[in-house]
Amino acid sequence: MRLRALLDTDALGLRLLGGADELDRTVRGVMTTDLRDPSRYLSGGELVLTGLAWRRSASDTEPFVRLLVSAGVAALAAGEAELGDNDIPDDLVTACAKHRLPLFAVNESVAFATITEHVVRQVSGERAGDLAAVVDRHRRMMTSGPAGGGPDVVLDLLGSDLDLRAWVLSPTGRLIAGSKVAGAALPVDVCAKLAAEHLAAARTGRRGPHRLALGAATYSLFPIRSSGRSPQGSRDVRETVLSDWLLAVEADAGDWPDERLDLLQGVTQLIAVERDRRDAARTVRRRLAQEVLELVQTGAAPAEIAARLRVAAPVLLPGLGAAPHWQVVVARVEWDGGDIEAGPVAQSLLEEILVDPLTTGPEPSDRIAVAHTGDEAIALVPLPAVSAEHDGSESGLHADVLLAAVRDPLSAGLDDDGRVTLGVSAAVHSAEGLRGALEEARHARRVAAARAGRVCAAGHQELASHVLLLPFVPDDVRRAFTARLLDPLRDYDRRHRAELIPTLEAFLECDGSWTRCATRLHLHVNTLRYRVGRIEQLTSRDLSRLEDKLDFFLALRMS
Repeated sequence: MRLRALLDTDALGLRLLGGADELDRTVRGVMTTDLRDPSRYLSGGELVLTGLAWRRSASDTEPFVRLLVSAGVAALAAGEAELGDNDIPDDLVTACAKHRLPLFAVNESVAFATITEHVVRQVSGERAGDLAAVVDRHRRMMTSGPAGGGPDVVLDLLGSDLDLRAWVLSPTGRLIAGSKVAGAALPVDVCAKLAAEHLAAARTGRRGPHRLALGAATYSLFPIRSSGRSPQGSRDVRETVLSDWLLAVEADAGDWPDERLDLLQGVTQLIAVERDRRDAARTVRRRLAQEVLELVQTGAAPAEIAARLRVAAPVLLPGLGAAPHWQVVVARVEWDGGDIEAGPVAQSLLEEILVDPLTTGPEPSDRIAVAHTGDEAIALVPLPAVSAEHDGSESGLHADVLLAAVRDPLSAGLDDDGRVTLGVSAAVHSAEGLRGALEEARHARRVAAARAGRVCAAGHQELASHVLLLPFVPDDVRRAFTARLLDPLRDYDRRHRAELIPTLEAFLECDGSWTRCATRLHLHVNTLRYRVGRIEQLTSRDLSRLEDKLDFFLALRMS
């Protein structure tokens, strides 16, 4: 806004004392001060309001005005409330005229707060309007031509023009972009909580923005919905809830005017354009993965698969040679009821989970390739070739850490009617091994599916133990087996509080060592021997025999 507009506003009670030729200056903010040197708090373009408490004598005036001019302020307004019948000091009028600094007198009936509120409202409105125009222009450029710099550009506009700290997050809580004014990146735990709140709110159908208070900060969450991914009102929310990004703004949008809310909606639409571009860039990788998958599943010759992999390797793993190692990850998203095409949902989610977990740093390379067939998504993950003294069994992705950081957000999005299960194969170094790796990953996913919980994963390491067999035992056989061995002990514990089941678990975990088990349970060895004897008496089993120990071990695992 211009100084002239302030002077023309009667309600502000401003009287011009000097600087009539400078009234076209732009006001970018307002500051009230009585410091003798307020320059450290000035950035330029402010209307400075002062009660003149800094002025002890006429000699103080010149240095004060010179500091304001050096800081680039737009004008000075001096209040008359503390002057009584006196006028604004002549030395102030003279100094302002000398340095071409416009000077206003503020009528004693007008509070500085009234002027401040007016200036802030006008400046914020103009900034929002300017930003909206920039956002609209940027949207048109991105829609019709090459990418305009990604989400960071528009987030920087929010920071510089509206002083809003904002970040773009994935549904798993991964930080995708942030404005420079945001400073340090959001902590990982805060990102996860924001994503979980966003997904939980989306599942309930609540309209955005959603608000969440974390410590002293309040965040407003705006969904980023791409028109190509989630046509409004035409799909089940479960088809997109695990793939839509969100815009997190450190502010309470509950009392925002409609104009600012509309502006933020425009920002989300602009970021959605960039999301569409990134998805389009994945098309080549998806097609390569689909071609390799079809060759593997149809039993194509290893030479044919190897030829396709030689084409895929430079795209997926540039600079690391044409013959890397490979891993296969299989994912499935399942919902209770509803006619939902789960394959694309699992594909999008698996792409997000595997945005390059093999490297660290602020800019993940996004080099995985994911295809889907039916309700199943299959990722072909290239790994750097390991040295000859390693067989690759310890390299690459590990099921136990893949979902660690995303389990809470995903559980919120799945609510009480969905599940995500993942299986991870061992690393293989040739086309001959891919078919086995695919079957291994599928078996591991079935092991994960047999576990309790909304988000589960299993790896190839677990396929070489009893864990592989347990999930495929029929439920009626499982119940009969565990009931025959454990029900007598449960009934006894319920009647006598004898803790036979915990004792049995500890005894087996200590490999039948009386001393170690007694120490672990804080019991005398004789007390432990009594409890084990009672277990053997109630079940007609002998815990000194390997077969009976194994039966108890499996019964506890299946219960």
